[in-house]
Amino acid sequence: MLEIANLHKTFVVGGVAPRGALAGVDLKVLPGEFVTIIGSNGAGKSTLLNAIAGVFPVDRGIILLDNEDITLQPEHKRAAYIGRVFQNPLQGTAASMTIEENLAMAMRRGQRRGLKRGLTARSRKQIKESLAVLGLGLEDRLQCPVGLLSGGQRQALALVMATLVRPRLLLLDEHTAALDPTTAEQIILLTQRIVSQEGLTTLMVTHSLDQALRLGDRTIMMHEGQIVLSVSGPERAQMGVEDLLEEFRKLRGVQVTDDSLLLTTSA
Repeated sequence: MLEIANLHKTFVVGGVAPRGALAGVDLKVLPGEFVTIIGSNGAGKSTLLNAIAGVFPVDRGIILLDNEDITLQPEHKRAAYIGRVFQNPLQGTAASMTIEENLAMAMRRGQRRGLKRGLTARSRKQIKESLAVLGLGLEDRLQCPVGLLSGGQRQALALVMATLVRPRLLLLDEHTAALDPTTAEQIILLTQRIVSQEGLTTLMVTHSLDQALRLGDRTIMMHEGQIVLSVSGPERAQMGVEDLLEEFRKLRGVQVTDDSLLLTTSA
């Protein structure tokens, strides 16, 4: 379970003007819960994920994961048990290394490095099985450099790498935004399958209101560094894109358009 209490983060822009990115965020995510996160640009969505991952220290507040206080843990320690997929398909994988080498690194996440054989027959079998479910034929291209893969193939590989060793928490930061609609939908289907099969506690940032309502168990909306809406269950099931926009209008008292929110209605 993920528990966040009174989380604050301020950045100094241009060395002069401070900008509050997180302004007292409180959030509890139950084990196995899949939460989608929406909001305008600058609302604090990616900042929240970065804070959870330990990319930077927070000003104040507490982050607990499975009742363990990780607030002050460095990023490399959290990476041992937090899986993450980024918006840019070029992140999360090493282009000059082969598919097999990338997955071998992912398989050893959180383990001590030492002088031992790179891959055993058992681990290579596991890697092939994990790739086979993608339906992309990558299991037959293990010696192919990752840099030769398409964006969609690299994002699918990044998702497998992030979940090959079951993470305690999975963070998805607009991981389909840079893909064409057809490829994006393929990655979304793969995401649903892996999260469901593994029962992963997941936070997914998206600009697609359709994805936000269609995927997972709960949708939260952020604005100016705060969570202004959280919907789940029957209430969420009955909501449409226009309902989300109307909720934003009512909660924040502003005129909302698709341009001002920079949200989309599809993948």
